[in-house]
Amino acid sequence: MMMLDQDGEKAVRLARRVVESHLRESSSSGSAYVADFKNNNNTSDDSYNLNGNTEGCGVFVTLNYLDSNKQEHLRGCIGFPMAEKSLYYSIIDASIAAATQDPRFPPVNKNELAEIIFEVSILTPPVEIKVQNPKDYLNVIKVGRDGLILKWKDGSGLLLPQVPVELNWDTEEYLANLCYKAGAPPDIWLMSDSKLFSFQANIYKESYPNGNVIRMKL
Repeated sequence: MMMLDQDGEKAVRLARRVVESHLRESSSSGSAYVADFKNNNNTSDDSYNLNGNTEGCGVFVTLNYLDSNKQEHLRGCIGFPMAEKSLYYSIIDASIAAATQDPRFPPVNKNELAEIIFEVSILTPPVEIKVQNPKDYLNVIKVGRDGLILKWKDGSGLLLPQVPVELNWDTEEYLANLCYKAGAPPDIWLMSDSKLFSFQANIYKESYPNGNVIRMKL
């Protein structure tokens, strides 16, 4: 995946503007301004048009709340591991969902936005990891490179590649927590009928709320 840094910056700017507009307009006239984004009426100046090779890319939008000690805390994260529409439209939908529909958190209100850092992860298509013995996953998966999806008989779960780095997990801890995310016992990845998929991500985030956009290096 060829991702241009200017596209990453546009993606983050788009995520913030869409959420700001949605929260502002939802308290008055609904989501008309967001509809304008989807109609491309507010983007004639090319501020948010993505020019790189992003066809087929999934996307996740993450919101992190900055506390009084400048520590980041998750405030919402929603996305699409597989491309269901263009990246532009996926960012719009994921941004609003991360702010208002993450079941772990109450919806964000507009007064919080001044303390929220926006982050956008643009994903490569997931690829199944093929091994002869499930224990070989420990030698194939690389923390800091690979995001993971686990599919087992009763569900699935996904963790972005930055998560184990931020939480200082080794590969086995990463897999155990992926199982928890999928609603499974921590060793379900060892079962022969479980499947693991890996993907990579280009990750862009604000260095501070509404600040400069940086490309994260894991």
